[in-house]
Amino acid sequence: MNDVQAACPECGDRWLQGQTCADAFHLLLGWEWEHQMQAVHHLLVLSYHLQHPSLYSPEGLTVGRALLIAFVEDGVTPETMRKRIGRQVDSGARTDSLTARPDRYGIYEKPVVWTMRIGDCVRAGPDPFYASVRAWAASILASLRASGNLDGISAQSVLK
Repeated sequence: MNDVQAACPECGDRWLQGQTCADAFHLLLGWEWEHQMQAVHHLLVLSYHLQHPSLYSPEGLTVGRALLIAFVEDGVTPETMRKRIGRQVDSGARTDSLTARPDRYGIYEKPVVWTMRIGDCVRAGPDPFYASVRAWAASILASLRASGNLDGISAQSVLK
């Protein structure tokens, strides 16, 4: 008997036993707090949103891609990033929304083939949580680069 019920329309992950990507995201957040594993929280949230670009506005998707480059390639810490771009992403200071609106949401210019998805982190379980989330983020960066969806985007040009 096949228990695959559906696939995510954005990332293509197979939903097993009715568990959606949002369900998997909330499960990982629960593990994070239950086991005090917050060191990769920034990568967890960013990875989930980048594979579900409709959660972002077009501007938010650009910022998210630049953050991924900064965190994964450049090794920037969340604390350093908060100091660097705090004003840029402050909801009271910016003019553009980073989150999607019904008539304005993020979409990739070119198709992306994901090699790892949130379900892979869930199936790995909580023990390798840090390694799984880091590998997921790195795979997203590689997939975005391979697809051409990082062309013209750099941490320095977007995150001022």
